[in-house]
Amino acid sequence: MVNRVLKKIREIHIRLHQRFTPFATRYPGFLCRVVDKSSFLFMYDEIFNKEIYAFEASTQEPYVIDCGANIGLATIYLKKKFPNAEVVAFEPDPAIYSVLRSNIEGAGVVDGVALHQKCLAAQEGSVMFYPDGADGGSNIKNSEEQKKSVEVPAVTLDKYLNKKVDFLKIDIEGVEIEVLEQVQDKLPVVERIFVEYHSFANEQQKLEKLLSILTTAGFRYYIEHIGVTSSRPFVARDVHYGMDLQLNIYGYRD
Repeated sequence: MVNRVLKKIREIHIRLHQRFTPFATRYPGFLCRVVDKSSFLFMYDEIFNKEIYAFEASTQEPYVIDCGANIGLATIYLKKKFPNAEVVAFEPDPAIYSVLRSNIEGAGVVDGVALHQKCLAAQEGSVMFYPDGADGGSNIKNSEEQKKSVEVPAVTLDKYLNKKVDFLKIDIEGVEIEVLEQVQDKLPVVERIFVEYHSFANEQQKLEKLLSILTTAGFRYYIEHIGVTSSRPFVARDVHYGMDLQLNIYGYRD
């Protein structure tokens, strides 16, 4: 009872902060650095309350790849669930990457976690990355709100799919299809995959291509609508950061 009350007080304290204002909190049960209150509360609810990344592993040492680690909540959740897991995590935003490293240390899940300040892309090299100060940074400029850019190293995913992958998480703000296309021949080594699909209002939709890649790789899928919501899409479609649709797509094998 005391813990629930204390957690509620900490949540209220978080909500009092201004957006995009860094602060620290013990709300998740460890000292956690936060870069934006709204994205933190949304991610915390999905990851720790709803447990959208929960799975049952056939080994005590599952291999997990976290593409789009942000401040580290998914990696921390999975390491708490599987203490002996091997996790490879990517976060291209230099400022958020420093927060990611701090949170991994603060949560005490350093062992077995490899962090990379790199952007996933279709080819090696470097790309221009557009931070948004929260969880929506991307190497695609999809909004006038994203005025600043920074050059970051880019890496392909194929070299990390060199053995069985128990869980592959891809939340990379619009680059998911080109990254998956580059590794589609290697996807059979992946046991479970999560992809956040992003549809941009001024571009052709590519959901069919994404689902085709998953189907060809032998996955069944479950789709959940999140984020951008249009209650009357025949009349008007809401657009946020250039996107008119976001979906959580879970790929699994029977």
